[in-house]
Amino acid sequence: MSTSEQARAHGAVPAPVTVFDDDVPAVANLDPALRGALRRAAKEAGIEFVVNGGWRSPEYQERLRREAVAKYGSEQEAARWVATPATSAHVSGDAVDIGPAEARRWLSEHGAGYGLCQIYRNEPWHYELRPEAVENGCPPMYPDPSHDPRMRR
Repeated sequence: MSTSEQARAHGAVPAPVTVFDDDVPAVANLDPALRGALRRAAKEAGIEFVVNGGWRSPEYQERLRREAVAKYGSEQEAARWVATPATSAHVSGDAVDIGPAEARRWLSEHGAGYGLCQIYRNEPWHYELRPEAVENGCPPMYPDPSHDPRMRR
């Protein structure tokens, strides 16, 4: 298996990948309810929803976290952008990073109707499924992941 095939098996995303690409582990391993909501929204929007990040293995998430520490200079600053494998919603298949900007704009206006919510103010691409949002709207966003109580596990 080549290095790129290994990376893909761990959740790295080849470009471009849509929410309909079931042959890509980053999409195929998303929670089925999240994947279904994304597909319904994409069909309704008539816009291609590109998956820039989806499910990730713990090993791949840890690599991304180490890279963030190197980039931002500290664990504390990196935590504003990348969660640990134990706390990442990507590792559990419960989060997706969506592009392009047109798809993100559409989701910011209409995503709650599908239960799709932006969770972090600093990450306009990061969406998670909140089924209660269909009736109640999306919950208030955290400024960044370091403010999310789920990250303190």
